[in-house]
Amino acid sequence: MMALLQKLAPHQQTALLFIALLSTLVLLSCSSFLMSLRESESTDEAVMERRRRWHHELRMLWLGASIFWAAWVSGPVGATVLFGVLSFLALREFITLLHTRRGDHRSLLLAFFVLLPLQYLVVGLREFNLFTVLIPVYSFLAIPVVSALAGDPRNFLERNAKIQWGIMVCIYGLSHAPALLLLDMPSYSGRGAFLLFFLVIVVSGGHLAEERAATWLRRRPLARHVDRDFSMRAWWAGVLGAALLGAALFWITPFNVWQAMLMAAAAAGAGSFGALVMEALKRDAGVRYWGNRSSITGAVGLLDRIAVLCFSAPVFFHSVRWYFRWAS
Repeated sequence: MMALLQKLAPHQQTALLFIALLSTLVLLSCSSFLMSLRESESTDEAVMERRRRWHHELRMLWLGASIFWAAWVSGPVGATVLFGVLSFLALREFITLLHTRRGDHRSLLLAFFVLLPLQYLVVGLREFNLFTVLIPVYSFLAIPVVSALAGDPRNFLERNAKIQWGIMVCIYGLSHAPALLLLDMPSYSGRGAFLLFFLVIVVSGGHLAEERAATWLRRRPLARHVDRDFSMRAWWAGVLGAALLGAALFWITPFNVWQAMLMAAAAAGAGSFGALVMEALKRDAGVRYWGNRSSITGAVGLLDRIAVLCFSAPVFFHSVRWYFRWAS
C-alpha cells in the first residue's frame, strides 16, 4: 500500500492529501460543535477553559492547512511572499505589547523594512548559508548599534533584547517554513511543499494531542506560574502523537518510517517548548492573547496560532538539510 502511494505523481499525492486533510478537519469540527452543544449549559470555568483551548487548537489546524494550500497554490515565490506578510503581521503584534521609546524607532524601522524583506529575499535566492546567519549574527549586531546612535540609554539592554527576540521568533523562525520549499534535494526535486505539509500537520497534530492529554492525564505542572496545563506527561503524549502521525505520512517524504517518526517528534517537541516560551512572554507582558483586542493593531491573535511553527520550523529545516548532506 505504502509503495503504491509513493509511486503516485505529485499532483495525485496532492489530491489525496487534500481529501484526507479536509475530511479529517470537517469531522473534528463537527465533533467540536456537538461537544459544545452538550456543554453549552455548563458554567464550570474549567470546562469553559478546556473548550476554549480545544477551539483554539482546532483553529490552529485549519490555519495550518490553509497556509499549506496557499503556499502550494502560489508556488515558491508566492509562498515566500505569503510567509513574509505573516512575519510582518506577527512582529507587529509582538511589538504592540512592548513599551517602546522614541529611541527604538530607528531599530524598529530597520527590523520591519530592512531585515524582514532582506531575510526573505535571501530565502528566495536560496542563499542558505547567509540565510542562517543573517539575523543571529548581523542583525543582532546592527540593532544595538542603531539603538545606541539614537542616544537613549534608559533600559537599553531590556529594550534591545525584546526587539531582537521578536525578530528572532517572528522573522527568523518563521522564514524557515518557505525555505523548505526551496531546498535543492536530489531525488526529491519539486516536492518541497510536501515537507512543509508534513511539518505543519505533525506539529499541529502533536500540539493538539498534547492539549487533549493535558485534560485526560493527572496534572503535574512543570512550570506552574507559566502554564498550569504544561506537564512532561502531556508533552511526551504530544511528541508520541506527532511521531505516529509522521509515520502515517512518511510516504510523502524522503524518509523511511523511523526517520519520519524521529523528524516529527523533534519538530513537535520543539514547537511545544516554543509555545511554553511564548506563554511565559505573555505572562510577563500581563496579557492572555497576543494582540490588542480593544483596538486596531493588525492581525489579532495571529502569533498565538503560529508560535509553535516559529520554533519547530528551524529545527525541522536544519534536520532535513543535515539528513540530505548525510544521505548524499
